[in-house]
Amino acid sequence: MPPRRWDGLRRRVVGGFFARLFGGVGRALCEPGQLPARGIHRVLICRPNHRLGNALLISPLLAEVEALYPGAEIDIISAGHAAGSLFGNRFLVRRIFSLPPKIARHLWFTIALLRQLRGNTYDLAIDACDGSQSGRLLLAMVRARYKLGLPDAQQNPGSAWHALRGPEHFAQRGVFLLRTAYAGTLDGAYPPLTLRLADDEREQARRALAAILGEPAVSSTPRRPVLGLFTNATGAKRFDTSWWQQFVARLRVLQPELQIVDLVADHGQSQLGGEFAAYCMPSYYTRDLRRLAAMIANMDAFISADCGVMHLAVASGTPTLGLFSVTSAAKYGPYGSANSAIDTRRLSPAEVASIASDWLSVP
Repeated sequence: MPPRRWDGLRRRVVGGFFARLFGGVGRALCEPGQLPARGIHRVLICRPNHRLGNALLISPLLAEVEALYPGAEIDIISAGHAAGSLFGNRFLVRRIFSLPPKIARHLWFTIALLRQLRGNTYDLAIDACDGSQSGRLLLAMVRARYKLGLPDAQQNPGSAWHALRGPEHFAQRGVFLLRTAYAGTLDGAYPPLTLRLADDEREQARRALAAILGEPAVSSTPRRPVLGLFTNATGAKRFDTSWWQQFVARLRVLQPELQIVDLVADHGQSQLGGEFAAYCMPSYYTRDLRRLAAMIANMDAFISADCGVMHLAVASGTPTLGLFSVTSAAKYGPYGSANSAIDTRRLSPAEVASIASDWLSVP
């Protein structure tokens, strides 16, 4: 058979297989109001994505599962190592299955891990991301009494889910799914992003921050306000060195009492430029996500572009301002009363700094 015809046949066979698989799980999904309030003891949350932000955005769903089923045991399947660091200390979390970021390079490890996952039986399995083929594939593969996820309109046109409008923010969608499927009575606001940092984590970071700022660990004098600044992001979301230098220069004029700490990215190089950063502000570097979150938790405010560390700051509880130039702030912005976002696409660095200064001035 000619290679071109063989490729076409292979695509049709693979496409047909996945269409039947997804169609089967789509018809088995839990409808609104069908999830029992009791009897759910073994829960699986599926979010096989290696990005830090995507791992953090399932924390409201995790908190909602903990609240609705406080006697349950929770497994999480993710990719990479972020989820293990972020949620491994949660009392109800039993195990975090971590798929490698590049499955093709670790095929046998992946197969062994999926076989372990397949060997479990769950009362509830949740596909935490609408539109994720990998998440839906895992939902189809695992064994669970109830499976929760948004159905495809073509595969299951009669589902009651299609008449419902969920929240726009990505972090709230999994909570919306669970609350809508839940047969019990619910009220209250959506849970925030949270890491539940321990007191000793916060205290060690407080002392480290005092040393970075050249202050005594214990002092009766109120310190000047501290702003954490993270200047890295991926792809088009990243602002260049010149942009950040102009932003910081203007912000320092508007907020002369502000102490700014440069939180250095994983690669170890400041986006502000070596000489500028060394002259203007102290810096902090760690590759440990919980240490970074604890450090931010001791600051008065945090500013960054749209990235995983922005969501980490939100989860630390520190008021966070996100700078958005590409993605939707309504979908990915830091939510919560103390947090905000700026669409920077038609603004100069100085104009963004002025808006940021106003935000910092709000008590």
